[in-house]
Amino acid sequence: MYIAIAIIVFGLLVTVHELGHFIAAKSLGVKVNEFAVGMGPAILKKQGKETAYSLRLLPVGGFCAMEGEDENSDDPGSFTNKPVWKRLIILVAGSFMNFLAGFLILAVLFSGHGVLTTTTIASFMEGFPNTEASYLQEGDTFYSIDGERIYLTNDITTFLSRGNGKTADIVVIRDGKKVLLKDFPMELREYELNGEKVSRYGFYLKAEKATLGHKLRHSWYNSISFVRMVKMGLGDLLSGNVGVKELSGPVGIVGIINDVGTAAESRSAALSNIAYICAFIAINLAVMNMLPIPALDGGRIFFMLVTLAIEKISRKRVNPKYEGYIHVAGFVLLMGLMAFVLFNDIIKLVS
Repeated sequence: MYIAIAIIVFGLLVTVHELGHFIAAKSLGVKVNEFAVGMGPAILKKQGKETAYSLRLLPVGGFCAMEGEDENSDDPGSFTNKPVWKRLIILVAGSFMNFLAGFLILAVLFSGHGVLTTTTIASFMEGFPNTEASYLQEGDTFYSIDGERIYLTNDITTFLSRGNGKTADIVVIRDGKKVLLKDFPMELREYELNGEKVSRYGFYLKAEKATLGHKLRHSWYNSISFVRMVKMGLGDLLSGNVGVKELSGPVGIVGIINDVGTAAESRSAALSNIAYICAFIAINLAVMNMLPIPALDGGRIFFMLVTLAIEKISRKRVNPKYEGYIHVAGFVLLMGLMAFVLFNDIIKLVS
């Protein structure tokens, strides 16, 4: 059941992305030749006044085919004949819809929370070495760790764990002012909790009653945190801290969602955890599509701006087919990467 849910959700997120392009294109007078849900052979197809609407066999994608997207067209409603600002809105609309979908999923999830944990220290565990005035104090609110802004409780452990494991540059809000704790000793220590030895940083955080404003702010902070997680993941990939084999595609994501669902204590907990992961995937798609890579929306925006600069300098119109060639080449390379990731995901599942 969870595998089926994962496949449906993944397809819906891609459809939401394409729907963003479709709504923006229609609103700005761009002719859309076809809007498809799914990929592969068409199961159902209906021709509208201007646009063909189709439902296709494979529920793992979709597309919004606009007139003149990668070629010259004399149609006044073609994509390339529209002003740059309209084309920019259309290209950004897909990622915007994915980000909005992720935020709304989080808002629904947090709407049922009566209490939310803050980033303010409530107290310390027994044995925490807090003997100096320059140390952390009760009531301090974490503002940043090693230069990274702290929005959520999870951010604290995330950035402490990504440090050197012994010290961190911590900025807290104390009495309304920022206080810097340079090279502050912060490492995991062994504490006693409920009669058991546990590894902790040694402090408890305050919880507050969740008002509507708190829930919306918490949803927004989670969304921003997801964006930062994608950025950190890309940074780790480029720096070599994470190998290409660690990447996961649709198969790996479906497997993760299934594992999360089956490991949950109840059906409601499983659906809640899956929804949280889906929110992350939605925002992940939003960020990845804005990367300046050929065939992605970010790549189209990049080449559109480069083309505009060339046309301003040369005073000659650049044939869109050349950009189309670049995007086709980029698409082929992306498909090659996807094939590698797919193969790697299958090997992981088998092993």
